[in-house]
Amino acid sequence: MTGRTKGWWLAACLLATGSAGVDAGPAAKTYANPILYADYSDPDVIRVGKTYYMVASSFHFSPGIPILASSDLVHWRILGHVLPRLPFAPEYDMPGPHTLTDAISKPVGGTRYAGGVWAPSIRFHAGRFHVYWATPDEGIFMATAARAEGPWSAPVKVIDQPLLEDPCPFWDDDGTAWLVHSRHGAGPLILHRMSADGTRVLDAGTVIVEDKAKLPILEGPKVYKRGGYYYILAPFGGVEKGAQVALRARSIRGPYEQRVVLSQGSTAVQGPHQGGWVETPSGEGWFIHFNSTGAFGRITYLEPLVWKDDWPMIGQPIPGTDGGQPVATFRIPDTGSPPSRDRLQDSDGFDSPRLGVQWEWNHNPDAARWSLTARPGFLRLTAGRADHLVTARNTLTQILQGPRRRITVRIDPARMTDGQRAGLSLFGVRPSWIGLVRDGGTTRVTLASEGRETPSVALTGRGIDLRAEVGPEQTVRYSYSLDGGRRFVALGDAIPLARFSWWKGSRPALFTYTHKTPGGSVDIDWVRVEPLSGDAA
Repeated sequence: MTGRTKGWWLAACLLATGSAGVDAGPAAKTYANPILYADYSDPDVIRVGKTYYMVASSFHFSPGIPILASSDLVHWRILGHVLPRLPFAPEYDMPGPHTLTDAISKPVGGTRYAGGVWAPSIRFHAGRFHVYWATPDEGIFMATAARAEGPWSAPVKVIDQPLLEDPCPFWDDDGTAWLVHSRHGAGPLILHRMSADGTRVLDAGTVIVEDKAKLPILEGPKVYKRGGYYYILAPFGGVEKGAQVALRARSIRGPYEQRVVLSQGSTAVQGPHQGGWVETPSGEGWFIHFNSTGAFGRITYLEPLVWKDDWPMIGQPIPGTDGGQPVATFRIPDTGSPPSRDRLQDSDGFDSPRLGVQWEWNHNPDAARWSLTARPGFLRLTAGRADHLVTARNTLTQILQGPRRRITVRIDPARMTDGQRAGLSLFGVRPSWIGLVRDGGTTRVTLASEGRETPSVALTGRGIDLRAEVGPEQTVRYSYSLDGGRRFVALGDAIPLARFSWWKGSRPALFTYTHKTPGGSVDIDWVRVEPLSGDAA
């Protein structure tokens, strides 16, 4: 496909796809939850001027800590990432060789799946953006930037101690800096004084909230001040079925009162919790949180937040209680900006010398084994040695948007060598994939699930289109085309998506690796991501 043809096609694709929260286009008066049917877990949100910024957990994926922006709180675009690479330990570079057992059972043998960035917080202070996060194995870190797009400073280790999680900074009215976090396994909440620039803690920390009976698995604290009260909004009860508590006190050190402010209620949303509060210029309150959805990961909801007797109430009131439950639809926030056409980036023609901001590698990539310039207009992936897909380096992924999506990839396999595999996967623990396997001088279209490969027809032409169609039942159906996309042939039955694993949902992924001598490669012409019938446009 020529550059001009690809440019036209990608523009058409952008017009055809959009965010899950769109109700009736940019003139809509209401939005529908979830606003992002995508795995932006543990979200935190702030407003600077008229723009809203969101960060989310990225765990082992590199680059780390995505930053999203919105003008209306419903439609979002990806700005970039705080971390160009994960510099915390050698395992984030996936030094080989690797075994399948190591990759699935524990983060050893050169992998750090489930490690990396947990539950970041974002704040704007003294004219700069500040993001704080914990890695379970290394400590608590922060970075700053003058612009959310970056460049971001190198990470600074604020606390050199493993098994801490979910840090949130707070600068009081007098400039005093504080940090609240929890411990691995959740709870209690611990408060530290920090240096004014927020780069180090000044004490060993004090437990300020612990109530294992009423608030089990207390984590993800976000700290605010309003009307003379200090508030901590925090989830409890676990990822799948937890709720949200508000804690308030006249002193940041406590003691804290507590009230459950968001729970499932009579809705189908089993675990509405963990997120951040933001106000519009008109004074409206809004709360962005996640809900766990299995293989789709933890997707993103927007709830109205109102104040009554100096307590927040989130969502739709639950009769007879002080708390709320998620809304299915609601009026568009009054942000002072019209509903936008922003959307999460996905399709890519690889016409730029830099990767699109939607892409993240399964660990830090080996720069020598991928290129956008070796063949302009194509992404070249070069195979390294691995026993299995999850132990292969340089697997390129993006967040899956649901509940119905079609992902199509065009691949030129002319440079493949014996032992090499390449293709399109729904990636996670026990992934499935459709792709090509070259052995004995023959390249065959192959379907794989949980490590079991089923070869099909031999490839005789120069290129192939691979396709994955994902449905709300959390399965994927694979197919391929040998005639330039005019006719697709189904391969196998529906396969369950790679399950919620390493704290992340299943993700579309491009890959290559080899069982034999490294060095073979594939050229990927384009990736097209489209909503299927029934999804919002």
